Amino acid sequence: GLGVIPSIVCSVGEVLNMGYVIAREKVTSTFKIQNTSTLTLRYAIQLDSLSPTRAKDQQRIPCFIMSSSQRTEIVGTQNYSGLSVFSILPTEGEIAAGESQDFTVTFSPDHESLYYSDRLKVVLFDKKIAHVIHLKGAAREYPMFVEGGIPLDVPVESLAVTLPASPQEALKGGNVLPLTLYYKTPVKSILLSLEYNEGESSPVPAMTELKVGAIRTARFASKKNTEFSFDGLPLLQQKGFTIEAAKGSIEPGQVKCIRVSWVPPADFPVS
Repeated sequence: GLGVIPSIVCSVGEVLNMGYVIAREKVTSTFKIQNTSTLTLRYAIQLDSLSPTRAKDQQRIPCFIMSSSQRTEIVGTQNYSGLSVFSILPTEGEIAAGESQDFTVTFSPDHESLYYSDRLKVVLFDKKIAHVIHLKGAAREYPMFVEGGIPLDVPVESLAVTLPASPQEALKGGNVLPLTLYYKTPVKSILLSLEYNEGESSPVPAMTELKVGAIRTARFASKKNTEFSFDGLPLLQQKGFTIEAAKGSIEPGQVKCIRVSWVPPADFPVS
């Protein structure tokens, strides 16, 4: 007899990020698996969210309680409807030696969340895990999103319904940089951390950045560009903060990086 090692090559690496999509819409992505061995491979596609042991695996302390700095939840937010947020076709079959098979992943979230995630496994002959892909995606109710800063939430949804704070309550915190999005969206805080190192030479500003993006969607197809602006800039400038772009517009499907820098004023305490 002749022993042969089954082998494949996948066009996607360890992560497949589906990006942002409007809630209750869907987006698809494709990848290819090539059989590089000399025998026909029988494959099956498995999702961790559909695992029969998932309920048992969930009976443990969430990772964000054990270590707040790490986000290791493999199966994240799921649809309220009970239907899989990620689906894939085909789910099983055979790939002849030297041939390839195309797979289509569909991301269809039914509510707003940043933490949709799942894990896809390519299993050969019902026992050998040949490839693993971490699926990720995010959903918004409106075609605008802002990324950056230190996460203020947790990657696991609560069953409780929390009402968003009003803009007046959100601005009571003091040194708040309001970002105006021209949609009626709840105000959500973003925490930026800038660490300034004082040296003998000319001061080098502490830098960080925000990403402001617009989602391409048929629901808001009539609106060509999405506008944004930062409010309260004179007060921030007195405290040493500089925003690269005070306002601007973004085309659908585009992401704009906005740098935020800080040099402490002369009378600012070193600590």
